[in-house]
Amino acid sequence: MNLKNEPQVSPPRSTVFLIAITLVATLGGLLFGFDMAVISGVLPFVKQQFSLSPAAEGWFVSSALVGCIIGVAFAGELSDRFGRKKLLMLSALLFLFSAVGTAGSAGYTLLILARMMGGMGVGVASIVAPLYISEIAPAAIRGRLVTFYQLAITAGILVAYLTNAGLLNLSLSYHQQSLGELLDYILIKEVWRAMLGLGVIPSLLFLIGLCFVPESPRWLIHQGRELEGIAILTRINGSAKAATDVILLKKTPEKESGSYKELFAKERRRPLLIGLLLPLFSQFSGINAIIYYGPRILNDAGINISNALLGQVIFGLANFLFTLIAVWKVDQMGRRPLYIIGSIGATISLFFTGWCFYSGATNNIALVISIILFLACFAFSIGPLKFVIASEIFPTRIRGRAMGLSIMVMWIADTIVGQLTPLLLGSAGAAVTFWFFASCCLVSFIVVYKMVPETKGKSLEEVQDIFIH
Repeated sequence: MNLKNEPQVSPPRSTVFLIAITLVATLGGLLFGFDMAVISGVLPFVKQQFSLSPAAEGWFVSSALVGCIIGVAFAGELSDRFGRKKLLMLSALLFLFSAVGTAGSAGYTLLILARMMGGMGVGVASIVAPLYISEIAPAAIRGRLVTFYQLAITAGILVAYLTNAGLLNLSLSYHQQSLGELLDYILIKEVWRAMLGLGVIPSLLFLIGLCFVPESPRWLIHQGRELEGIAILTRINGSAKAATDVILLKKTPEKESGSYKELFAKERRRPLLIGLLLPLFSQFSGINAIIYYGPRILNDAGINISNALLGQVIFGLANFLFTLIAVWKVDQMGRRPLYIIGSIGATISLFFTGWCFYSGATNNIALVISIILFLACFAFSIGPLKFVIASEIFPTRIRGRAMGLSIMVMWIADTIVGQLTPLLLGSAGAAVTFWFFASCCLVSFIVVYKMVPETKGKSLEEVQDIFIH
C-alpha cells in the first residue's frame, strides 16, 4: 500500500487553515453587528445622564453612521492600494479605540468622537471583510464563506441585545450591594459604559487573529508578488487548483491599473448597477423597521411585551437562525434561486403584515408569524446575498473601489430608511409602511430575475467572463 500520496493528510490541514482565516475575518462582521445594535440599550441611560435634547439624542445615534460613511469613503481605494489585511487591521484598531473611548469618555463630545471612530471601523469592515473572504475562498464554497460574514453580523446584533439585557439585570440585582468602587461605577451606576466597553473583547480577538492570517492571494498576484500569492492559494486549494487559478488570473485583462474610470466603463455598467441596487434593496426591504422599531410596533398593536429588550432578542435570534439557511444552501441552490425565493417570500409576508394592521387583526399570533416569516426570507436571501454577489462580480484590481461604492449606497439608504420609517409610521400608519417595503421587495425580485446571473461554483475570474462576453 502506497502511503506516500495519502490523500487524508493535506485536506484537513488546508480546511483548518481556511476555517481559521474565515473565523478571524468574520469577527469584523460580529463587531459590525454589535457596534450598531448595542446603542439600543445604551441610549436611554446616555440620554438621562447627559440630559440630551432630541437633536443631541439624534446626533448620538447617527454619529456612528457618519463614521461609517467616512470609513467607506476611503476603505475601498486604500484596500486596492495597500492590501486587504492592512485595512482589516485598521478596522480592528478603530473598533478597539472606540470601545475603550466610549466606555471611558468623560463627556458627551468625547463619547460622540469615540462613536464616530467605531462607525469608521464598521465602514471599513463592511467593505473589506467580505471582499477578503471572497478572494481567499475556493469557488465551490465561496458563497457559504462570504455568507458567514452576514451570519456574524446577526450574531453581533444578538450578542449586543443579550449582553445589554444581561448587564441591565445585573445592575438591577446589585444596586443595593457593593462590588468595589470601579465595578460599582461601570456595572451599577453607569451600566451603559459596560455595555459599550464589552466591545474591547472581540476587538482584541480580531486584532490578534489578523496578525496570523495571510494577505489576499489574488491581491498579492495582482501586485506582482506571485510567489507569495501562489503559496497561499496552494495552502488553501492544493497545487493543481492553485495553478489553474493563477492561469485564470493572468488571463484577466490588465490594460487598466484599477481606477474609477474603469469601474464606470461600458462593459462594467451591468455589474456596477447590480452592485449598487442590491444593497439599496436590502435597506428598503424594511429590515431596519423590524430590528429597530419592532418592539414599538408590537406594543402599539396591543401585544404585551413586558421588556423591550426581550422583544429585540427574539427578533435578533430569528434573524441569526434563518441566516444559517443561506450558509447551508447558497452553494447548493445558488445565489439567484435563493434571492428570488427570498424576495417573493419577503414581499408576501410584508404585504400580509400590512394587511394585519389595515384590518385591525393585530392582537393575535398572525402578526408575529408574518414578521418572523419576513425575517426568515430576508435572512437567507436579501440580507447576505448583497455581500456575496457584490464581492464576486468585479475584477481584483477594482474590487475594493467597487465594494466601496456598493456599501456606500447601503449606508446612505440606511440613513434614508432610518429617517423615513418613523415618518411613515406616524403619518401614513403601519399598514402603508409595510406595503411600501413590500413593493420595494417586489422590485428587487424583478431586478434580480432580469439582471443577475448565477455565479455559484465559478472562480472569480470566470465570473468576469459572464459580463464581458
